[in-house]
Parts: sequence; structure tokens; C-alpha cells
Amino acid sequence: MANEKIIREVYEVLENRRDNPIDSYTSNIMKDSDKKAEDKILEKIAEEAGEVLIASKNNENLVHESVDLIFHTLLLLVYKGIDIDEVFEEFESRRK
Repeated sequence: MANEKIIREVYEVLENRRDNPIDSYTSNIMKDSDKKAEDKILEKIAEEAGEVLIASKNNENLVHESVDLIFHTLLLLVYKGIDIDEVFEEFESRRK
């Protein structure tokens, strides 16, 4: 399932975890606490971006680390209430 479908499925799971929290990493990170949820997500994106850089330089785990970065970016978009179709439309507009 290496296509748009898997991204949509992940996105829908994240939306569900946001709207119907359970005891999971994604539900918990989107909850506000002493530290705002958005700040926690942004910190994870920065951490994962750094790991992508290291993975690339070391020629190991680049795919794994890239997926972590993409996942946390999707998590931020879900948290901010952005529809996945906006992301796909933006990609389409850049192909023209």
C-alpha cells in the first residue's frame, strides 16, 4: 500500500485519536498539559528532523527516520485541524 491510501489511513487514525482519545502515544501527545500539546509536537518534529540528518550522513535508517518525521508532521497537521486533502492539493499545485 505504498500510495495515498496509507497516508489517508494514518491521517484518519490520528484524527480519531484526537477526537476520541485513548491511552496511546498520539492521543497523549495531543492533550494539553503544563506544556502545550503543540509545543510537544513541534519538539518531536525538531528531534525527528535531526535524526533524519544523522541517518542521511551515516547512510543508515534513513527511511525509518524519514517516516518518523513525516508521521509527526502529519500529527501536527491533524492537531491544527488541517484536512489531508489540503496537503494533497498543495502537492498537486506544485506539479503544474
